[in-house]
Amino acid sequence: MKDLPADRTASYTVLYEGYGSDGVASTVGYVQDGEVRLVTDPGMVKSRSLILDPLRTLGVEPESVTDVVFSHHHPDHTLNAALFPNARFHDHWAIYFGDQWTWRDAEGYELTPSIKLIRTPGHTHEDITTLVGTPGGVVAFTHVWNDATSASDRHAVDLDALHRGRERVLAVADIVVPGHGAAFIPGIDTPR
Repeated sequence: MKDLPADRTASYTVLYEGYGSDGVASTVGYVQDGEVRLVTDPGMVKSRSLILDPLRTLGVEPESVTDVVFSHHHPDHTLNAALFPNARFHDHWAIYFGDQWTWRDAEGYELTPSIKLIRTPGHTHEDITTLVGTPGGVVAFTHVWNDATSASDRHAVDLDALHRGRERVLAVADIVVPGHGAAFIPGIDTPR
């Protein structure tokens, strides 16, 4: 299957489990594969220490993060990007580093053979999912679900595309890390 990462050598951690009521916070992830140290969706949280402390517990200083991926450009997923001053930033159409803007489509882009980006629009027209091949399976960092029980998305710009994105992610993911909730193992009750 073309969406599967080619390798399974990466590791991952959920740095912060987000939420979407009584405030909003993104779920922030960390992926490591060889020299790549990647943070996903470093957005709104009550305190930056909620991102930095668990990262430091892993032995990773913010200056050593090499890459940041934004699932989309809403502030609740991007607000704390500046915590990582040496990182390349990835979105749906480019890589940003220092003063360089390098155009590239996210669809099928590989940061490593174990870390692959795919387009999964629906919440916004520009949403992407980060697929991570680990020894335990494929992990999807995505916003096609707000949390494990999200049947719909009241902010979605295209519900049909959102549901197609869910099917695409479910075809390869063993674990889903949603935009605003705990990681979950998809099953027959997972909203399509």
